[in-house]
Amino acid sequence: MEAEAARPDADASRKRPPNILLITSDQQHWNTLGVDNPDISTPNLDRLCRDGTRFTRAYCNSPVCSPSRSTIITGQYPAWHGCWTIGVKLPEDVPTVGEALGAAGYATSLIGKAHFQPLASDPEGGQTSLECQPTLRDLDFWRGFTGPWYGFDHIELARNHADEAHVGQHYALWLEERGLSNWRDYFQPWPPDPNAPRRLHHWDLPQELHYTTWTAERSIANIERAVADERPFFLWSSFHDPHPPYLVPAPWDTLYDPADMKPGTLQPGELEQMPPHYALTQETQPDFSPWRETPYANHGFHSHRIDETTLRKNMAVYYGMISFMDAHSARILA
Repeated sequence: MEAEAARPDADASRKRPPNILLITSDQQHWNTLGVDNPDISTPNLDRLCRDGTRFTRAYCNSPVCSPSRSTIITGQYPAWHGCWTIGVKLPEDVPTVGEALGAAGYATSLIGKAHFQPLASDPEGGQTSLECQPTLRDLDFWRGFTGPWYGFDHIELARNHADEAHVGQHYALWLEERGLSNWRDYFQPWPPDPNAPRRLHHWDLPQELHYTTWTAERSIANIERAVADERPFFLWSSFHDPHPPYLVPAPWDTLYDPADMKPGTLQPGELEQMPPHYALTQETQPDFSPWRETPYANHGFHSHRIDETTLRKNMAVYYGMISFMDAHSARILA
């Protein structure tokens, strides 16, 4: 009798569309998972590796944010969807996975970092952007705008990494709701002030007010909303870390000992296989003038030399940023 009574529910469950949760990080090295690296603790991401499928030879068609993120939601190469580098907007009429799933009855949400649009608008050139100053800090605008956008019915966004001046949007609204009316004091000023002090490694922003916490909390809220509406959900939890600057609240800033870090080293002949400007990054005062007019002129065209003490501390904090994100991934998975 019990088996017969349970069978209709089981049939209904099989017909119900599956919920889809997409969790992404930003600039996380492939070797910063506990399943590969015993020096870092990521038990919840390890659980996904253990219970799911690991792709150990996946390749990225573009190594920068906007094109990669645009490819995730369109399924197209950057040359096809049009957002071929940072600073170029993803056209808003390109078909996305959110649109397809929304048409199938899904509640579609994006929580965290989007970066489909540039930090500067160019109306005369036909390129406008919601992800630029001063719009980023126009909280009245974001209070009234939660989508639809790029196929997501509901969005809650934050554009900054660590204490960058690009803070604002829905994250800043959340900070004010949590009583942090002086949230601007924890971030770099806008317009930029070259004399403003730069934070390094330890951030005095409490962990419960960090954008990693916010991303998890708002992801959970949107899962619960979809469940209450009895709709399947497609949710993108788009974490910002461990993208530099390497800055994180306690206790994550001291979770790992710099002495235990194992910095990588250049292999003989490694740079000879790359374009010449890669080798210039290893010089103390490189001359990048031949490349100044290229689209990537503002990204990485400087000396990358760093003393080992700072490098080890950067790595330790980088690991802490990942473990912090892993802990909040557990909340979403639960």
